[in-house]
Amino acid sequence: IMKSFILLSLLISLNAFSFSLKNVAKKLAEGAVVTSIIFSVATPVSAGDAGFGEKVFNANCAACHAGGQNVIMPEKTLEKEALDQYLAGGRSETSVVAQVTNGKNAMPAFGGRLSDNDIENVATYVITTSEAGWD
Repeated sequence: IMKSFILLSLLISLNAFSFSLKNVAKKLAEGAVVTSIIFSVATPVSAGDAGFGEKVFNANCAACHAGGQNVIMPEKTLEKEALDQYLAGGRSETSVVAQVTNGKNAMPAFGGRLSDNDIENVATYVITTSEAGWD
């Protein structure tokens, strides 16, 4: 919708400019730049990819956290409410990244075992799944 609005605005304003193909192309390119800036600011983007995160989670985390649970400390699950209560820094991808990277209490650090990208993907998966509800 925003792109259409910008394109329409550019076409309407062409009367103020000389009507040449070069000017039209320039104005359309400027509109595309403005549109991409608007959408990059207005659209929240997760740090990682939940689909890849699920695969990394299943290979590295599910032994203790299958289904969002915690076999070592049962009250500290990956459920939304538990993350709000127990996760240092609150329920956010940044907090999950810190926990996975550095470990805490019985949880080992994965910072040396997984890439930063894998950890970001896991964090996105955990937060997304906690919001939707674990199966």
